[in-house]
Parts: sequence; structure tokens; C-alpha cells
Amino acid sequence: MTGRQQRSSSPRPFRRISAVRVLCTVAAGASLVSGCGVLPGGPGGSREPVTVMTWAPEGTPATNMPGMPAMAKAFARWVNAAGGIDGHELRVLTCNERNTSSGAADCARLAADKNVTAVVGSYSQHGNAFMAPLEAAGIPYLGGYGVAEREFSSFVSYPVNGGQAALLAGNGMQLGGQCGPVSIVRPDTITGDAMPELLNSGLSKGKNDGDDTSGKATDIRAAEDATDYTASAERARENAATAQDGCVTAVLGDRTETFFDSYRRLPDTGSGEDVRISSVLGSVGQPLVDRTGGSKGVFEGAYVTGWYPQAKDPAWRPMREVIQKHAFDDTSIDPADPGVQTTWIAYTALKSVIESIDRDTVSSGTLSHALDKGAKVETGGLTPTLRWRYEDMLGSPGYPRIVNSEVTFQVVRDGELVALKDGFVDVRGTLSDAGRSA
Repeated sequence: MTGRQQRSSSPRPFRRISAVRVLCTVAAGASLVSGCGVLPGGPGGSREPVTVMTWAPEGTPATNMPGMPAMAKAFARWVNAAGGIDGHELRVLTCNERNTSSGAADCARLAADKNVTAVVGSYSQHGNAFMAPLEAAGIPYLGGYGVAEREFSSFVSYPVNGGQAALLAGNGMQLGGQCGPVSIVRPDTITGDAMPELLNSGLSKGKNDGDDTSGKATDIRAAEDATDYTASAERARENAATAQDGCVTAVLGDRTETFFDSYRRLPDTGSGEDVRISSVLGSVGQPLVDRTGGSKGVFEGAYVTGWYPQAKDPAWRPMREVIQKHAFDDTSIDPADPGVQTTWIAYTALKSVIESIDRDTVSSGTLSHALDKGAKVETGGLTPTLRWRYEDMLGSPGYPRIVNSEVTFQVVRDGELVALKDGFVDVRGTLSDAGRSA
């Protein structure tokens, strides 16, 4: 890994982007930045407030993650009701990055303009657009969702999971031990272009006794925002049905449901009936399984790879209690959504690191210094211990800053996502192989 660049001591000034709407933790609705935080005279410590930002796409024709900023605001209400984080009132600004590179850049510039301490628990696939403004301002990006490659290479990024790279590598390992020919249906985007190599690396690792029958997956590109995927579904099933135990995996975000609806509607040709389907959490989750028929739906028996324990694991109880008491019946927060879960873990990490700093004022610089020097975060079994020292990082050319390379194997059984394999599976070696070949 190359040496780290020097962080600037103060944010670079940026022009405020007036088109970006900012929400805050004061009310359930929207407001301007002024007045954000807890109500005057409300709970909060005597130390200086800590202001952070969470962004995610909302109201777009492709992937939407409204539960992430909503979870961030609920977390702030929770900690502020108990006096803040180590006496610091937590103020949360939120931003809609609109699933566009310009929107992501606008949110990052706004974060710099507002001099936030960190961007926490956010989602954007446009890493090249948002990371440069954060790097210029020295603002740490803590616990991003993991869909952008820059999250695993930028010196201001501190990931809490292995991102989409770990999911694809893990999905390949999961399918390599179960499937013959595999088809992968993925978005025809720059982000999607990296998926087949990661899946194939996992397929190779997952083969039983060196069996080479699984080979490489057939790569099927599809529009990210299509309303029908019949042609892609036909091709995927046709390839998977060429031999016994074929599998189709689809990683299309919100459009995964649309794809498998098209797949379900394919005419019965007498072949492909035994093909199993698969995906990763974020594209398939318990809510999708429920609304598509549960045990009688298309996802019964599907293989799913995730970052964290299944949604009903007791380790999620603290998050569920916070949602119940502080989300004010916000229906956008689904505790089974991996975006919501990632935001919870990211804010758990923020809380832990701020408590370890023990200063009256916490800046982006002091937070980054604490992270770089080995602040240790325990997440109650939702992840391994998180730490972002140089020696904790994967160091792979493609994903140097990954510190958590573990995933979980799950399966839909009787309409419920349950563990296929107890505990976590470490895909560190698979990611290293994929990174060297990238």
C-alpha cells in the first residue's frame, strides 16, 4: 500500500449547493441546516456538539436507501436522550445523493461546507465523485455501505464490512460448493463490471475437492433500471440448465425483484426446473421474500450471501429497541435491511471512537487520528472486532482498506432467511486473489 497523504487541518471551502435538501434530527420532517440537533434546553452534554452527515439515494428509478438516513436520525435521538456521546450532542445532517455522480458530489461538498466531523453510514456507488471532496477536506468516511470501490482505497475511508466485493466473493464460494454451471445477472455499469471476476474467484475457492465442473459464471449484463428482464432471465436459465445443479445469481439492487419476477414468468420448457437461484443481501432480503409469497414464492430454497448475522439474531436486539423507541413509526426503517444495519454498525463505531477520544471538542482530524492509531470497536457479535490500523487492513491491490472480510451464508427455508452455515466465513484469500487479477 502506498503511503498516506497528509490530511488538511481544516476543510477546504466549497460553494454551498442550494439544490441539496438537508434534513436534521430535530423533527420527523425536513428542515434547513440551521436549528438542526436536539431542541434547545433538551438533553445533551456540556461538551461541544459533534455534527456528522449521512447520505443515501431516495426517490430514484433505481436503488433507494431511505432507511439509512432515517436510522441515523433515530440513533441521534437515542444517544441525545441519554446525554449525548460522552457528553457531546450528536447532530445528524442528511442528504439525498439521488443515485447520480453530481448528487453524490453535491452531498460531499455540502459536508465540507458544513464542516462535519465525519460522513457516517452512507450509501453511494459514485465513489469517484464524493471521495475527492472528502479527501480535500480531511473528512473521514466511516462505515459506508460498500458498493463503491473507492471506499476500499481512499485514505479517508474506514469501512465496517467488505462491501459488495466480499458479498460477490462469498456468493461465489457459497455457490461453488453447491452448483454446477452458474449465470450471473448484473448491472451494465462500471460497478457491475467488477462483479463477474469476484464471483469467479469465489467459485474457484468453493469447489469441492478441486472439482472443476463449476467453471466460470456466464456474465449477463442488464440495464440497471429496466422494467422487464425476460431476455436476461431466459439466457440465465438456459445456461444454468446445461448441466445438473445449475444456479442463477442476480445482483441488481432494487431491480433484483423485477428480474426474478421476469424469471418466475418464464414458460415451462421442461428444462431448468431444478435450477436454483441466488443473490446477495441488499438485492434480496426478508421483506422481498415475504412480499413475493414466502415459502410458496420464487425465493424458497434460494442461496443468499450477507455481511451480518440473520435479521432475527439476538445480536440485533439493541438496534431493534432503538428503532421501536426512537424512530417514531418511520416505515422506511426496516431492521432486516442491510443498509439500515450498516448505518447502525457505523454509528456504533462512531460512538465507540468518540468515547475513546475523551475530549471536549471532536474534529474530523481528531476522529481520523483515533481511527488511524488503532481505536477498537466491538459491535456485539454483528462483526468481528473492527480496527483500522495499517496492519489490520487486507492490503490487496484492489481492496487495500478492507478490515472485515467475513460474510455469512444464508438460505430461504420455509419462507425465512436462516443460516446455511453457522458463524462467519472469511473471504480474505478470495478477495486477495481477485484483487491481484483485477
